[in-house]
Amino acid sequence: MGKAGIIYNDIKPVACRVAAELQDKLSDLGWDVCMATGVGGILGYSRPDSPICHTPLEKLAPPGFDEQMEFAVVLGGDGTVLSAFRQVAPYGIPLLTVNTGHMGFLTEIYLNHLHFALERVIAGEYQIEERTMVLVRVVREERIWWEALCLNEMVLHREPLTCMCHFEVQIGHHAPVDIAADGLIISTPTGSTAYSLSAGGTVVTPGVPVLQLMPICPHSLASRALVFADSEQVTVFPATPNQLVMVVDGNAGCYILPEDRVQLERSRYSARFIRLQSPEFFRILREKLGWGLPHIAKPTSVELP
Repeated sequence: MGKAGIIYNDIKPVACRVAAELQDKLSDLGWDVCMATGVGGILGYSRPDSPICHTPLEKLAPPGFDEQMEFAVVLGGDGTVLSAFRQVAPYGIPLLTVNTGHMGFLTEIYLNHLHFALERVIAGEYQIEERTMVLVRVVREERIWWEALCLNEMVLHREPLTCMCHFEVQIGHHAPVDIAADGLIISTPTGSTAYSLSAGGTVVTPGVPVLQLMPICPHSLASRALVFADSEQVTVFPATPNQLVMVVDGNAGCYILPEDRVQLERSRYSARFIRLQSPEFFRILREKLGWGLPHIAKPTSVELP
């Protein structure tokens, strides 16, 4: 047998219990098993007194997680999945994502299906679905102060989120545009069903090679969502004298000063999901978000007396 990994949410007792059981089972089958929590993928927040929070992307992988690992199992919710991909994406490790949380929009199976799913993965009976990830960097005085891999979205806003601010956004070689809003969201197709959707953005199917720019509460009828090719690099200049806050995937972030710039580009690394059946995005939209469900019951034929 080869090498397998387990990444779990260590604040959830059920995830800890199942992780230990899974480690024993794989070890009994002859697998070399590496265990880790999802904490290593949560990069933390820089602070005004300690602004640099820069760990090279390839250094986030837990000990033992490398190119030789055939697959890893993630036990947790969507936050654990996002963290796990930041840890393993540079090594191309495919992840079987198991929902021990609530929504589980990014997870493939529920916990009660783990035994059956594991048998299929060990037998090689699965597909790999690759999702776009974005490299987010904060540049100050031509120096990288912070960077992270992003699977869902980058959000840039005021703190507290009560005042309008201005952003100058340049996409590729196109002329910069000025946006007045409470904040900005730049999302991947995967992230189009997260914060961007709640802010009024459109849903983008995962295979479309685009990014989406979504102003938060814009102060203009002309400022609306923009979808553009993910081959274009995006640079955001904060055109405001106030300090801003940037958050990536909801669990890592950085303070942004007026002289900073935020750069986003499609990463050469991708998130590799293990799928036990052909990916069916509309089914997930229907089951998780209620998309396409009928609102009125269809009449049935009734025989009159």
